[in-house]
Amino acid sequence: MKVYKATQDQIKTTHGWSTWSKEPSVFPWYYDEKETCYILEGEAKVKDDKGNEIYFTVGDIVEFPVGLECEWNILRAIRKKYKFG
Repeated sequence: MKVYKATQDQIKTTHGWSTWSKEPSVFPWYYDEKETCYILEGEAKVKDDKGNEIYFTVGDIVEFPVGLECEWNILRAIRKKYKFG
């Protein structure tokens, strides 16, 4: 898992990506593909099965590797752009 602030050039590349949103909640997730997302609204924490945790909010790019088992904790309703691969 990796989190960093998006540059203007990176933000431009997200315009064609799909959008996903969800209300505050906690749920398990498994990534069978690599996912890259750009956070438009909200904030969340994701903890992997080894106990490593990341936090992200508006303006962040987040990368989730293939094979990741984790738990999402959405703190404020989230809306993100995402792509696989």
